[in-house]
Amino acid sequence: MPQRIIAMWSGPRNISTALMRSWGSRSDTRVLDEPFYAHYLLSTGYQHPGAEEIIGSYSSDWRAVIDELLRERGDIAILYQKHMTHHMLPHIDRSWLGKVSSSFLIREPRRMLLSLMKVIPEPGLEQTGLPQQVELFETVCALTGAAPPVIDARDVLQQPATMLRHLCCALDVPFCSGMLSWPPGVRATDGVWAKHWYAAVERSTGFAPYQADDSPLPERLRGLLDACQPLYDTLARYRIRPGAA
Repeated sequence: MPQRIIAMWSGPRNISTALMRSWGSRSDTRVLDEPFYAHYLLSTGYQHPGAEEIIGSYSSDWRAVIDELLRERGDIAILYQKHMTHHMLPHIDRSWLGKVSSSFLIREPRRMLLSLMKVIPEPGLEQTGLPQQVELFETVCALTGAAPPVIDARDVLQQPATMLRHLCCALDVPFCSGMLSWPPGVRATDGVWAKHWYAAVERSTGFAPYQADDSPLPERLRGLLDACQPLYDTLARYRIRPGAA
């Protein structure tokens, strides 16, 4: 069976790490965690927790990263790559996206911003990853001639088995029931930044139940929400719905 390369594109403060756990629980799959992170930090100078260690531990050459992402691995059927959309800086070549199966993980922007502001009190639009996510989606459409799968975090949390079945079908890979649960703890495949960000996921054994949250967004972020909403809506039009045939 030829190796299938799946690139999952998410913005920050989503369930992307839990989804990586889900795919990593498959015996036929290897996962890669945010491979462009070192290049992103080196290029932008952002002082994220553990930035020096990240840059020192991973390749910061985007060309070398792409070569690694496309490298054939004969011992696995699926290579699952967890990507942050804002890590794909404008100067990074996009043509390699035509050689992989991309999919997109989105989250309702009000809830995303409520979470993001706890880490970045005054986030800018670029830090939400939404402009980049739309650009990457449109790029994949142009390169492949088809819209890639889009899933919404709320749908996954509410109906994980249904949504993972739909996603696997859209990606033309068999669904595996083992994707619904995993043992707690750290993984060798986690980035070195896991100790700063992954505490909740390390305690998890499956997708957490969806919890409604009607907390109001601070007034200072209302303009940002107004900018985010149409970007989210652009992608949400394509999302796989739980009741899809």
